[in-house]
Amino acid sequence: MKSPAHRSRDIERQAGYLRPEHCAPPPQLGPGAGAMWFIRDGCGIVCGVITWMLVLFAEFVVLFVMLMPARSLLYSLVNGVLFNTLAFLALASHFRAMCTDPGAVPKGNATKEFIESLQLKPGQVVYKCPKCCCIKPDRAHHCSVCKRCIRKMDHHCPWVNNCVGENNQKYFVLFTMYIALISLHALIMAAFHFVFCFEEDWNTCSSFSPPATVILLILLCFEGLLFLIFTSVMFGTQVHSICTDETGIEQLKKEERRWIKKSKWMNMKVVFGHPFSIGWLSPFSTPDHGKAEPYQYVV
Repeated sequence: MKSPAHRSRDIERQAGYLRPEHCAPPPQLGPGAGAMWFIRDGCGIVCGVITWMLVLFAEFVVLFVMLMPARSLLYSLVNGVLFNTLAFLALASHFRAMCTDPGAVPKGNATKEFIESLQLKPGQVVYKCPKCCCIKPDRAHHCSVCKRCIRKMDHHCPWVNNCVGENNQKYFVLFTMYIALISLHALIMAAFHFVFCFEEDWNTCSSFSPPATVILLILLCFEGLLFLIFTSVMFGTQVHSICTDETGIEQLKKEERRWIKKSKWMNMKVVFGHPFSIGWLSPFSTPDHGKAEPYQYVV
């Protein structure tokens, strides 16, 4: 008994399945087009806004509840600079993950001219996506939210309102790492502040009333613990996926491995850039994929 995935592959192998005459040529982009990638999905936009609001809430509590009333200026400066730097990098990584093309295959490229340009030999097979009318390169999958085939698609994440693919996986990994770090930092500072308030007068350890201070700190601890666990798990699974060179979808579908196996360090450099540098930690550095394995249309 064949799996649904294998049956669909058999359908795509049948002669005449491509039917290029049914595909319109890809739209011609103007000089200023294609500068910004943004998915117009209501759920994803709401999740993205909530993400920024939660980070800004943590920023508010850390600055106005814990750091500004602190007696030590050095303690406030060091922790304020560290937390704000990590928060800025987290939001910048989120923006890059959300507004970077994850690796979309040109829509509507399953035209007669494009198929002829592949110079197919007898027995060679190409796969067409019937939903976006494109010739799918190897390891590409169709996303029902983005409505595009995405190269090396790992999953669609509503929190960044985008797919995680070959072009933005670095930014998604950095986003999860920096969120985990600011969550851990906020939890540590909240613990110290609770101790400080218990030892001192609650009326002097915060600019807010004691009940408001307690509520804000409890909410911050709940948010920090929740996102520390969630983003740490996501960070770990993403790093494991990169090292094994197998996306989440490929693991879920147990797809046959047809690509060249590389070392874990080489897989890391393919995602974060060649060669290793401080740019690996920067959401403003676009990774140079170096001599990455080119994706094939013909299998």
